[in-house]
Amino acid sequence: MDIYYFSAEDTDAGKRADKFLSDKLEDISRSALQGYFSDGNVLVNGKQQGKNYKLKPDDMLEVRIPEPVVYEAAAENIPLDIVYEDSDVIIVNKPKNMVVHPAAGNYSGTLVNALLYHCKDSLSGINGVLRPGIVHRIDKNTSGLLIVAKNDAAHRKIAEQIKEHSFTREYEAVVCGNIKENEGTVNQPIGRNPNDRKKMAVTAVNSKEAVTHFRVLQRFGQYTHISVTLETGRTHQIRVHMAYIHHPVAGDDVYGSDKLTEKLCGQCLHARKIGFVHPSTGEYMEFTSELPKYFSDFLQELSKRYL
Repeated sequence: MDIYYFSAEDTDAGKRADKFLSDKLEDISRSALQGYFSDGNVLVNGKQQGKNYKLKPDDMLEVRIPEPVVYEAAAENIPLDIVYEDSDVIIVNKPKNMVVHPAAGNYSGTLVNALLYHCKDSLSGINGVLRPGIVHRIDKNTSGLLIVAKNDAAHRKIAEQIKEHSFTREYEAVVCGNIKENEGTVNQPIGRNPNDRKKMAVTAVNSKEAVTHFRVLQRFGQYTHISVTLETGRTHQIRVHMAYIHHPVAGDDVYGSDKLTEKLCGQCLHARKIGFVHPSTGEYMEFTSELPKYFSDFLQELSKRYL
């Protein structure tokens, strides 16, 4: 355990303890720092204090940083919808509500846990013990196709195709509002939302290029069924870009205000097609996935309501 000591100066009087320590411990995330307060690992003058404590001159702060807990993903016998598999890659059709890989607070029931059971040791190790084989991700509430690398050589070649924008990724979505144009492109950089670190946003600050192409498939009054093609693969890219042009994905409770979240169990977004050059054979391969029931049922309901 590492222990740090800080003394409050006259100019620090009235500052919140968490803000003061955040400025001192720049390498510690705000969420981790809040955890230290909650766990009693922050003392002020020898006593536990909350993050809202207002500092006084000469206050002595002690911060105890525990040793990090190392987790490894465990194999779990979870059924997989396998679309294709060989010695280099495996393509799965991920259901809605399944997280792709373990992370803080969610170490079981993920796609990686299922892959470890199915593939045993045959997964690339480039992304570490919590993300073996994972070359790209889709959101928990996004259904559809995902390619997984079974060895490091395949991982590197697939990742290079994604980097060079030669990896095909097509989605289908239902978005709110009536898109008047038959097709369009959103070319806006995406980065962390400066006001909410859990969300992404179109921003010029600490952002990366993001390009999304969309094409209207059918209009349903207050909703539009679209096909979406990605040039880049930023976190939440489709959801952020569609919300940016005032057509958030139906059921998206993070970037939209639509009331369909409960009915849809999250956003109406499906990764329908992927295409890539096979890492060993050099052959271009393409796979498609039928729309899942939640998506097709919603389209039927919209047809009855608006057509």
